[in-house]
Amino acid sequence: MRLLQLALAVLAVPAMVALVVAGGRVLQPEQNSVVVDQIDPGADAVPEEPATSAIPQIQPAEPPVPSPPVHSRTIDPEAIAPPPLPAEEFERVEPRAPLSDLALAGPPKPRRPKAVDDWGGTKLFQPVASAAGLIEANGYSVAVSGIDIVREDETCTEDGKSWACGVRARTAFRSFLRGRAVACKVPPEAGRNLIAAECRIGKQDVGQWLVENGWARAVAGGPYVEAGDKARTAKKGIFGAAPDLGGLPPAPTPVAAPTASQPILDAPATDTPPAGTGATPPADQPAPAQ
Repeated sequence: MRLLQLALAVLAVPAMVALVVAGGRVLQPEQNSVVVDQIDPGADAVPEEPATSAIPQIQPAEPPVPSPPVHSRTIDPEAIAPPPLPAEEFERVEPRAPLSDLALAGPPKPRRPKAVDDWGGTKLFQPVASAAGLIEANGYSVAVSGIDIVREDETCTEDGKSWACGVRARTAFRSFLRGRAVACKVPPEAGRNLIAAECRIGKQDVGQWLVENGWARAVAGGPYVEAGDKARTAKKGIFGAAPDLGGLPPAPTPVAAPTASQPILDAPATDTPPAGTGATPPADQPAPAQ
């Protein structure tokens, strides 16, 4: 089998050579029509420069230009002054008129007078109201003049109901003060004794406020009689009905503190156990650790 394959291979080689030779003869006439361009060797030649142009030319150095001389002088600051001018050449002229009325300075605004200072009262700071119309501040105890003060323990009756109108009047008066300074006409030598004086907060009369809101009674013949009649007619303050306390929760029932039959701290201390218990103290006790 191998010999047959080798014989076929030997016969195939001459056949292939003959085919190649035949193909070359067929293509030979077409290859003769190829035109080859002629290249001029001098067209792309670069002109050569003389050998001396490759060497850089060395320019001779220019002589330096001399700088102008600097002239310095000593300056005395104290000796420098403007040239003297004759005084008769200057003339003072009037200033120009203002461009508008807005540039003119107006007269100073008058200071706002203080009503309390003009009134002549003494300022009492951080007043404390012990009752409606009673003020304590700065070492003074002042009762507002022209009113009948409602004491804090006074009760009022309306339609068979009694209510603490004195406490309500004091609470209303404290809400009116709110810690503001009160100006009262008190004498400078007044001490801790209770004095009656007219009082104001700003421009508001304290006695007028108390009477017209029904938290004080007007003194007969005083300045607040008319305001007191209006408050009584309108049933304001203490002249009105008792406040409705139905919406408030009931007061809790007081709980009595338990009493011990024999306090522990008062029990007598004994070194021996009571009889009948059968307990005996230890004979030898260790010393306490240091």
